[in-house]
Amino acid sequence: MKDSKSLYWKLSAYFFFFFFTWSSSYSLFSIWLGQEINLSGAATGIIFSVNAIFALCMQPIYGYISDKIGLKKNILFFISVMLVFVGPFYIYVYGPLLQYNVILGAIVGGLYLGIAFLAGIGAIESYIEKIGRKYDFEYGKSRMWGSLGWAAATFFAGQLFNINPNINFWVASVSAIILVAIILSVKVEMTDQELERADSVKLKDIGQLFLLKDFWFLIVYVIGVTCVYSVYDQQFPLYYASLFPTEALGNQVFGYLNSFQVFLEAGMMFLAPFIVNKLGAKNSLLLAGFLMAFRIVGSGMVEGPIGISGMKLIHALELPIMLIAIFKYLAANFDTRLSSVLYLVGFQFASQVGASILSPIAGKLYDSIGFRDTYMVMGIMVLCFTILSIFTLVSSKKSKGINHNKNEVQKAI
Repeated sequence: MKDSKSLYWKLSAYFFFFFFTWSSSYSLFSIWLGQEINLSGAATGIIFSVNAIFALCMQPIYGYISDKIGLKKNILFFISVMLVFVGPFYIYVYGPLLQYNVILGAIVGGLYLGIAFLAGIGAIESYIEKIGRKYDFEYGKSRMWGSLGWAAATFFAGQLFNINPNINFWVASVSAIILVAIILSVKVEMTDQELERADSVKLKDIGQLFLLKDFWFLIVYVIGVTCVYSVYDQQFPLYYASLFPTEALGNQVFGYLNSFQVFLEAGMMFLAPFIVNKLGAKNSLLLAGFLMAFRIVGSGMVEGPIGISGMKLIHALELPIMLIAIFKYLAANFDTRLSSVLYLVGFQFASQVGASILSPIAGKLYDSIGFRDTYMVMGIMVLCFTILSIFTLVSSKKSKGINHNKNEVQKAI
C-alpha cells in the first residue's frame, strides 16, 4: 500500500511536469509558426504532417520496446533527458532552419518532436497505465495531474509569448530538469513472472494483431474520429486570435481559455473512470465521438469569441472519456501482454496516420474556404465515422474478448 501511494504521487508528478514542459513549448506552436516564423497555413499544415509521420515511425518501436522491457523505466528516462534540450533546440536549431528551408526544418523538427513528445506521450501513458494496474490505482486519476500541468503552463504561455516567445522554451527546459529528478527517484520491482511475461513478447505478436478484424475496426474509429481532434487543434489558435481586435490580445485570451479548458479536463480525468465503468468502454467511445462531432460542427456555426470558446470547452468533456475508454477497451478485448503495442499502434499510431493525411488537407482548406467551413466538413466526417462505429466496435467482457481474438488469430494463421 505504501509503495502504491508513493508511486502514484511520483508518477502523477511526472505527468504534471511532462505536460508542463510540453505545453510551455508546444501549446502556441501554430501561433509561433504563423506570427514568429511567418509561415502560411499550407506550410504549417505540412509541418504538422511531417511531425505526425515521424511520430508514427517511433510509436511501434516504443510500443514493442516498452512491452519487451515490462515495468523498467528506461524509456521514460530517455525521453526526460531529451526534453532538457527542448529550449535550445527551438531557439537555436528549429526556428532558424524553418526560416532557411521549411522542408529541412520540418524534417529535423519532426524527428525531435516526434521522439520526445508526439510518440513519447504514448510510451509514458502506457507505462503509467501498466503501473496503475499492478499497484491498483486508476490511470485517469494519475493522468489528471498531466492536464493540470498543461493548464498551469498554458495560463502564462500567451503573456510570455507576447513578451518573448523564447521565454516559454527556456521554461520548458527547466521543467524537464525536474522530470529527470523525478524519474530517477522511481523504483519499481518486477517479479520473475512479470519478467518472463515481458520476455515472451515477440515481434510476430505485433503482426498477429493485424489479423484481427476487431483491431482493424478500432483503427477505423481512431482514424475517422479521434485523430480529427488533433487536426482541429493544430491551427485553432490562429483562428481564435483572428477574432480579436489585435493578435496579441487574442493570444493572451487563448492562453486563459486553454488553461481553463485543461483545468476542466483535469476534473473530468478524475470523473471519467466512473463514467466509463458505468457506460462500458464501447459506449464511452461512442459518446466521446458524438461530443466531438457536436463541438467541431458547432465551431463552424457559431460566431465571435464567446461562441467559439464555448465549443472549445466541450473538448474538456470528450478527451478524458476517450482516453480512459481506449485503455479499458484494449484491456477488455485484447492480450494485455501487448498493452503498450496496442495503445501505441492501435491508438497513437493510427491517430498519427490520420493526422499525417488530414493535416495538409485541412491546411489547404483553411486557406481556400476558411476555418468555419472546414470545421463543418471535419465535424460531419466525425459524425459519420461515429455512427459507423456503433456497428463495428465490440462490447465484450475481458475473458470473452481475449479468447475470441486468440481464436481468430489461430484461424487466420
